[in-house]
Amino acid sequence: MYSADLFAGRVALVTGGAGGIGRAVSTALAAHGARVAAADRVAFEPPVPGVQGWSLDVARREDVARCMDDVVARLGRLDILVNVAGIVSMGSAETLAEEEWDRVIDINLKGTFLCCQAAIGHMKRAGGGRIINLGSVIGKNGGNPRPWLDPREQERASNVAYGASKAGVHIMTAFLAKELASANITVNAVAPGPVASAMTTGFPSALRDLIPMGRMGAADEVAAAVLFLAAPQSGFVTGEILDVNGGIWCD
Repeated sequence: MYSADLFAGRVALVTGGAGGIGRAVSTALAAHGARVAAADRVAFEPPVPGVQGWSLDVARREDVARCMDDVVARLGRLDILVNVAGIVSMGSAETLAEEEWDRVIDINLKGTFLCCQAAIGHMKRAGGGRIINLGSVIGKNGGNPRPWLDPREQERASNVAYGASKAGVHIMTAFLAKELASANITVNAVAPGPVASAMTTGFPSALRDLIPMGRMGAADEVAAAVLFLAAPQSGFVTGEILDVNGGIWCD
């Protein structure tokens, strides 16, 4: 679809680089010519040549600033930021602990904002850039479970804290898209549906069967959507929440 030098001369930072989607995004960007900094809280082996590992806790402002400054100092610039870092949370609203709510919001929503905020100055100095956030179908549809039919579905699927964090990512994307357009910085999001990964091994089969495509998504399919939004040809696309969900939610 794209040439191997699509992102030649460009530098990308991918948060959540140790996870399935983060690794797929890092690999795809590197395969098309970008120099990629893949950052995560845990130590990991970069998936392919052209990807370098970085340490980053997205929920800590000082850590975000340190990582961003270090990437620019070592790689020369920052053109693409992909905010993949996030955690899932499951269960009912009735039993949701306040500490769990804070943990999910801190990483998924605040962490995404801190990374966006820290990238703005670097991208302005580079003459523009691409920010792609990871939202979710859960931030749109009120959740996949049907507890009125089977309460057990709620216990094994994403909860209100996760949904609220991702809905926040969606509206933040829209705000930043308008604010940064004049600086030639596009801000978009990819909203995946259920994606097969280590975190979704317990996803209820009854909910999987509701996906019109008849299967869960793959990390590579999410990465393909990120490539489209990061590409130079997508410079007139901003404020978009791109669904990659197999038809489970259409808007």
